[in-house]
Order: sequence, then C-alpha cells, then structure tokens
Amino acid sequence: MTPDRKPPRPRAATRLDDDHRRTALELATAGVPVLPLRDGKGPFGNCRVCAKNACGGRPNMKSAGPCQCPGVCHAWAAATTDPNIINSPLWVAAWRQAGCVGYHPGGAGLTVVDLDNAAAVTWARETLPATRTVPTTRGEHWLYLGAMPSHNAVRSGVDIKSLMSYARWLGPGTGTMTTLPPAVLALVVREETTPTPGEVVSSLPERAIWDRTVATGCRHTEQYVTTGLDRGLALVRARTESGAASQAFGVARFLAAQHTHCPGPCGLDVIGAQIVAAAVSVGVPEDYARRAVTNGLQTAERSAA
Repeated sequence: MTPDRKPPRPRAATRLDDDHRRTALELATAGVPVLPLRDGKGPFGNCRVCAKNACGGRPNMKSAGPCQCPGVCHAWAAATTDPNIINSPLWVAAWRQAGCVGYHPGGAGLTVVDLDNAAAVTWARETLPATRTVPTTRGEHWLYLGAMPSHNAVRSGVDIKSLMSYARWLGPGTGTMTTLPPAVLALVVREETTPTPGEVVSSLPERAIWDRTVATGCRHTEQYVTTGLDRGLALVRARTESGAASQAFGVARFLAAQHTHCPGPCGLDVIGAQIVAAAVSVGVPEDYARRAVTNGLQTAERSAA
C-alpha cells in the first residue's frame, strides 16, 4: 500500500541525522526493533491513509490489522529491525526530523520500568531486583529480560513499557540484566484488578506474586518454579506465530499440573501472564494467546479433579 503522504522538504543530512540512523541500524542488527521519534520524544503522526486508524492498524498491534504502510505510522507498531525500511526514503525523511531514536522493548523481549523521579528510583532500589539501569533526564530506566503488557502510572512516577509501547534509546546502561521478576508483573495485575471508586466487586482475582510470602503455601521452591517457567517461555519464544499459541497452551498445562496438589497460593495468574506475554511477543494476537493459556491452565485443573 502506498500512503498518501508528502515527505518533509528534503534537506542535506546532518551529522545528527546520521548518528540517529547509525544507532538505529546497530540496534536493529542486535535484534532490537527501532523507530525515529520527534523532538519531545513523541512518535511521528500517521499518514493520511493511516489517519485515525482508517487502515485497520498493523498486524502486530493489540487489534491486529492489515496495514503494511512503509512509513513511520502507528508509533511503537512501526518499529522494525529491517535495515531496508530504516534506510528507505520515507524513513530517511523522518530521521532528518528526528529528535532521538526510539525502540520497542516488547519486540526485543524486554520490559522497561520507567522511573520518572527520585522517589520512584528510591522505591525501585528498595523493592525490585537489581538489573541493568539507564539514566534518564528525571530518573532511570530499569531493563528486565522478558516481555509483559504495558501500563502507565502503575504507581506514582512508574510506567511499564514493553509489549505495546516504545522507549527512548539512551544508551546501553550499566549492570547485568536479570529476568523479569514477579514483583513487576504484579504492578500491572494490581492495576488491572483494582475496582473503580464505588464499584462493587464480588470476587477480585487474588494477588498473585511469587515472593516468599505467597509461596509459603506452595510445595515448590521459588527456584524450581522460576526455572520451569524460564524454560517454558524460551520454548514459546522459539516458535513462529503459528506454533507459539500451541506451545503456550502446553507450557501452561504443564506448569499448572505441577501445582494441582499444592495448598497454594501458587501465583498461577502471574505464570499465565508471562506465558501470554511471550506468545504475543512472537506475533500471537493477545486474545488468542489468553485463550490458549487459560485453556491450558484449566485442562490441568480438570485432569487433577
């Protein structure tokens, strides 16, 4: 599809243009999907054909669509590792206007905990496992291995950037990147299950966090559970879109079966969320991934009954 777009007026490339594009190409070679961001770190607007999502959206968006626009449309969903796209005329025109390089953490199998102020950084240092950190203008980015749903304002000054968001590239950071911890997943679980003021909820999903407090009723050690989950997530991510959902079903069923005789709680909601995130990261539509994982968990429960 050819968008009805007029590229910005050509001008000679500057050293900054080249630096942004060179950085993007280096990241793409390392498997990190990239995109140009405007001054002010916002994404470029959609072209006329894609305006107001009239094109249906890109295939890798939450609501998968058919759009194959060659321009920098749909924000994080435009991120790519293809050097031909990064060097294409429409993208070169965008690089000439770009203020910085953005990347799609979820597409690289990563989660960024965006800490916007000193108080948030202090909270993270007291609460979360140490990992690779990148200084920002006002705080820090903490990078973890593993993708999950994105969510803003999970607590004061804290955003989660992963599957459906972008982040600014501010350098490689320092420290060793560690596996996405349950404490970060729980931030989104709590946010999504909190009732609105005045709402009556008969049964909220139980808070599922794999820390020592929750695991006291589970017959498995934290190390055993984490090792089994890590292996299962690797199996899901190794598949293409067509096979990842089936693999996600199998991993969910296997892991749930290990917990059928535990007095609990075992944190199966968090297990399921991580498996769904792994499947979505390789192209499985989120609704389909959730159904596959839910079916896998329920199949194990029925078998044990």
